[in-house]
Amino acid sequence: MKISVTGGGGFAGTLEHYEVETKHLPQGDALEALLQNLDFFHAHEAPPAVGADIARWEITVDDGQQCRTVAFAEDGGPACARWKPLLDRLRGAG
Repeated sequence: MKISVTGGGGFAGTLEHYEVETKHLPQGDALEALLQNLDFFHAHEAPPAVGADIARWEITVDDGQQCRTVAFAEDGGPACARWKPLLDRLRGAG
C-alpha cells in the first residue's frame, strides 16, 4: 500500500511531504490496520476550515485496487481529530 502525505502552511509557510510503502516498513501492518479502523476509503470529509494561518494536509492512499485522497485542516476540529493520529504515525514512519 502506498501512502503519500503533503501539507503544511500556516504562518511559517512550511511544506512537508512523506511517501511510504507499507510493505517496506516494520510498522506497515499497523498503518494498514489504522487505515482500516479509520475506514479511510469510505469516510466522509468535512469542509475545510478557513484561515491563512491553518496548516492544510492531503493524505493519499493507493492499495492497488483503489486510490483516495482526503484533505483536512490542522485546526483541532473533528476532521483534524480523525486524521491526526494517521498523520502523526506517517511523520514518524518516513
